[in-house]
Amino acid sequence: MAAALAVLALGATGCQSDDGDAQATPTTPAASSAGVATTLRHLDTKAFAEAARQQGAVLLDVRTPAEFAAGHLAGAKNLDVQATTFATQLAALDKTASYVVYCRTGHRSTVAGQQMLAAGFTKVVDLAGGITAWTAAGNPVTT
Repeated sequence: MAAALAVLALGATGCQSDDGDAQATPTTPAASSAGVATTLRHLDTKAFAEAARQQGAVLLDVRTPAEFAAGHLAGAKNLDVQATTFATQLAALDKTASYVVYCRTGHRSTVAGQQMLAAGFTKVVDLAGGITAWTAAGNPVTT
């Protein structure tokens, strides 16, 4: 858990733009010898929407509560990756569920997704380009 907090402190200082990820396509995750995904998949908006529609998928918005309140994807749960309680909240989640994760541009969701995989979550994907790419593609948000 200390390692996850160190990654959080170093890697989640803000949600900088990942210009190269805005048009990313799905990639195949690597698997460890135990068959657990070790690489986070970055999905474009269409593939992300499909993943979010899958039965049992949990949609996580890892932005701040203020950003979430300003507009989020319908059905999303807010779990702020920058909060000091993030690791504790993460530990309370079902590691076997499927998670579709996003932030503003893809940086914080990448950090969160990597932490989730390191913590033993097996089905995690993130939205390349974040909610910025989502809205640019004409998709709705809710408040």
